[in-house]
Amino acid sequence: MAVRFGNVLGSSGSVIPIFQEQIAQRLPVTVTHPEVTRYFMSTSEAAQLILQAGAMGEGGEIFILDMGHPVRIADMARDLIRLHGLEPDRDVPVRFTGLRPGEKLYEELITEGEGIMPTRHEKIRVIRGRHCDAVDLNAQIDELIACAETYDIPAIKAKLQEIVPEYTPQ
Repeated sequence: MAVRFGNVLGSSGSVIPIFQEQIAQRLPVTVTHPEVTRYFMSTSEAAQLILQAGAMGEGGEIFILDMGHPVRIADMARDLIRLHGLEPDRDVPVRFTGLRPGEKLYEELITEGEGIMPTRHEKIRVIRGRHCDAVDLNAQIDELIACAETYDIPAIKAKLQEIVPEYTPQ
């Protein structure tokens, strides 16, 4: 069983503590792009929903938590500056650094073609999985290991795409 969700406010690696440190030092608050958005939820909400998804799980499911509406990171940065009693772009600038390789403007919790079904909890959905033959999968993994042992990068990428059709090599 797996649970898929976005960002947890205040967690390790979260932008909030980084922004707060930059604001406290009156440094520019760094945001990758003016239009970048992300989903957020509180630690307690994430923990509660993960436990409830776990109670529903029978094995092999992928649960998706309802994260609400995405938040524009630049707006969040400006709101945090105001919460510190400062004026964005006057007292503390917001600086755009550019998207990093592989980074997207919009977070996607589901991919095209994934069949999403409701559960008995309004904030938890489940992906309708495709049937996977264990013997077949084990054979594919053995082939992937063989490619890795010979450092055959193109073959590794091709095999990963075969095993996980949604995978896009970079």
